[in-house]
Amino acid sequence: MKRVFLCIFLAGVTSFAFAQKSEVAEAKKAWGVFQFTSQGATTPLAKKLESLKTGLAHTDKAIADEKSKVMPEAWSYRALMASTIAVLDTADLANADANIKIAREAVVEAKKVDTKNAEKENIASAEVNIANAVRNGGVIAYNKKDYKTAFAKFVQATEINPADTSMYLNAGIAARNIDDYENTAKMFKKVIDLNSPQSKDLYSELIGIKLSKQKDTTAGLALIKEALVKFPDNTDWIKTETQIYIDRGDAAKSEQMLNALAVKEPNNASYQVLLGNIYFSQALKLQNDRNKIDSKKVKEFNEVTTKMNGLLDKSLPFYKKALDIDPKNSGALETLKTIYAFRNDTKNYDEIKKRLDALPKQ
Repeated sequence: MKRVFLCIFLAGVTSFAFAQKSEVAEAKKAWGVFQFTSQGATTPLAKKLESLKTGLAHTDKAIADEKSKVMPEAWSYRALMASTIAVLDTADLANADANIKIAREAVVEAKKVDTKNAEKENIASAEVNIANAVRNGGVIAYNKKDYKTAFAKFVQATEINPADTSMYLNAGIAARNIDDYENTAKMFKKVIDLNSPQSKDLYSELIGIKLSKQKDTTAGLALIKEALVKFPDNTDWIKTETQIYIDRGDAAKSEQMLNALAVKEPNNASYQVLLGNIYFSQALKLQNDRNKIDSKKVKEFNEVTTKMNGLLDKSLPFYKKALDIDPKNSGALETLKTIYAFRNDTKNYDEIKKRLDALPKQ
């Protein structure tokens, strides 16, 4: 009896192990059915999902057994089917999320037990599916204007693939749409750090956010200086920097900075224009102040006018020098036209207007 009992026991164990192995075989069969039916463009989504869910159910049983849960195929096919469901079932975001979780856990386990790398292709395919499913979730949420969910999904995508600049960019855009400027900056800076071709545009946007949305000129200046290290020829940022100093009442700082640049690059007409703008912008401010003066206060009006003309006189040599360097510099020509119109200097106005009109139309 002992020997018979032992044989029965062994037979029972063997039979159970094979039963679990058959679950893996059934899972693979279900995957094959899915692949076959997916070749037809008209195959309904429900039909595709049915095969995948059937296969996934077989893997549930396979990984529940001590004998078959060490089989790499049990986990690799589980990852394949769950990740594919997540990619296909875009209408049910909660179901997609649940299957992404299953797939990611299965990938981890598959890599542990696949010591011979026999399932590396299936594992790699599952990882691609997972990444695509997460991206899809972000895009779907974004299109529904659920920017908070979209941001979370795109961040999750960056965690899966830390080198994917497009997902950092998408996350930043989603954050921007809900006025989450801290995360916008964090994501955009990551894109910049990865040396994206869009870095210059992203710096411009971040500078704009700091100055116009967050009203933080100190942080804005720091960001401009950082950006200029990478893109030293961006005159728009230099113009913004000088304007900040002017608004702070520190025109001398602007002039000092621009003079240093002009000495370094004497043939750069843009620096001359920016130097002229230092005084021209102050003159415009005085003009606005003058417009608010009571017409009866003639003395005060004349004093402001004198100061304003003095600033315009200081600006003129820079614009003229810019035209010596670049006769077609539209910025210098436009500002000179404005100054000559203000002063009723018809001769110079007509000459500058003629030169402007001769420029190619953009």
